[in-house]
Order: sequence, then structure tokens, then C-alpha cells
Amino acid sequence: MKAAKFEYILAESIEQVVQVLDQGDGEAIVIAGGQTLMPMLSMRLARPETVIDINKIAELSGIEVTADEVIIKACTRQAEALASPEIQTRLPLLAKAISYVGHQQTRNRGTVGGSLSHADPASEIPLAALAMDAHVSLRSAAGARRVAMADYFLGPMMTARADNEVLLAVHFPLPQGDVRVGTAFHEVSERRGDFAVVAAAAHIQLDKDGICSNAALAIGGADSVPLRMTALEDRLRGDAITPERIQAVLADVANALTPGNDQHASAAYRRRVATVLAERALTEAAAEAQE
Repeated sequence: MKAAKFEYILAESIEQVVQVLDQGDGEAIVIAGGQTLMPMLSMRLARPETVIDINKIAELSGIEVTADEVIIKACTRQAEALASPEIQTRLPLLAKAISYVGHQQTRNRGTVGGSLSHADPASEIPLAALAMDAHVSLRSAAGARRVAMADYFLGPMMTARADNEVLLAVHFPLPQGDVRVGTAFHEVSERRGDFAVVAAAAHIQLDKDGICSNAALAIGGADSVPLRMTALEDRLRGDAITPERIQAVLADVANALTPGNDQHASAAYRRRVATVLAERALTEAAAEAQE
């Protein structure tokens, strides 16, 4: 099948993008890497009147590091982010997550911003961003705003980004103070490179005494959106993370999820696997922080 007819615009500036989106009345769509959008266009699952190509806008590509955060621009290729020494050392959880995204060929074209814009509940980059308390910066003709990952995901492939907004960048906060950080990412998929049936991302911070000062655990593929296990996180903070402590809080994972049944897995299977992957991720992240 071929895509339905649309107008193609190779944008030269962010201002042009937001202007076209504002005039598009919800019928204009942005393309960057195209790893998801192109198949959707070909199968006519998406039938926009206008497709805006943002690949030539230089200010939408690249990685910036400040004292407080790492900023990844929307058109930055996933392969570039994975190969970046700054991402490997400062955002190790993101690097671990990206290594599970598709295959080398898809990562060469796929973008960080595109994955967050599409927001598949089983996708790895949104899951890592949620676990790391990231924010996205959005721009429309009316101005710019930031949205936290906790408020960004509204449903399966539904986000707080309005039809007339373009995603400019994702901002990852860096740990502050004298803390040790450990991270882990685990997933189960039908084949390596497929979307996760279930995935778990963990981010643990320990103070100088080995006490958990912050904990994050996010589960993907087991609900309509990637979810933070907030009740579990609250029970881990303020204590040493031991195997016994992890076992004591694992029931919070299954209790927080409302998975569905489909051709890939049953709800019961997803709950069971989510609990197992959560245990692995927390154990590995805690061990890394203690090294």
C-alpha cells in the first residue's frame, strides 16, 4: 500500500514549523527519523494533509551538557546518543535503554524526539526518560513550555503535546551532591529488537552512608502508559537497599499495574514478568551504586 496524498514541506526553521502546525488545524504532522511514521503513512494508519520534515533544522540536533542537566535535541539520532561519551557517563540508564531499541539500522535513523513524540507504552526511551524525571520542551506559535514526563503520557501513543506543538528537546536532570548512582534496564521481547512485552528501568541514588536518598522504578509494556512505581519508591527511600528490602516491596509492582491481554502475552504473564524484571533491575542498580 502507498501513502495517501499529502503536501511535503522541508522546513528551514522552528518558526516555520510552528507556523505550519498552527495553520494545519490538526492535519499537519512532523517527521524526523520516520521509523514509525513512514510505515504508518504507507499503511494509511496516518493520513495527514501536510508532512513537515524537520531534519534540516540544525538547532534541533545535538547534545548539550550543563551543570544541572543533559539536553538532547529532538532530531538527535538514537545511534548518536548511544555512542556519546557524555550519555554513557552522565546518563547511563538512557544508554542502556537505547541499546534495546530496534537494531543498528533503525537507530541510525530513529530520533530521540521521535520516540518520545510517538510514545508507544512499550518503547524504551520514554520509559528511561520517565524513570529519570526528564522534561520535554515544546513549542507552538503561542510560545514554549516544559512538560514533565510524569504529566506527558496520557494514553497509548497519546501525549500532552498539542497538535500545534513541536517537541524541541528532552532535558535530563543530573544528580546533585555527594551521591552514588546505579542504574539498570531489563526487558522481555519476542525477538531482540522488538518492542518490549514488559520492561523495567531502575535508577538508585545512595548517600555517603549507603542509604537510599532517591529511587525510581518504571515499568513499560504492562499498562496503557509507562508507569512509575511510586509506592515502591517511597518505601525504598531512607533505608539501605538489601535483597530483603527489595523482596518486601515487590508486591507493589503487580498491584500498580492494569495490563491487558493480547496476542503477545496475558495480563497475568505481564504482572509476573514485571515483578521479576523489577527485582532484577533494582538489585542490579543497587549493586552498581554500592561499587
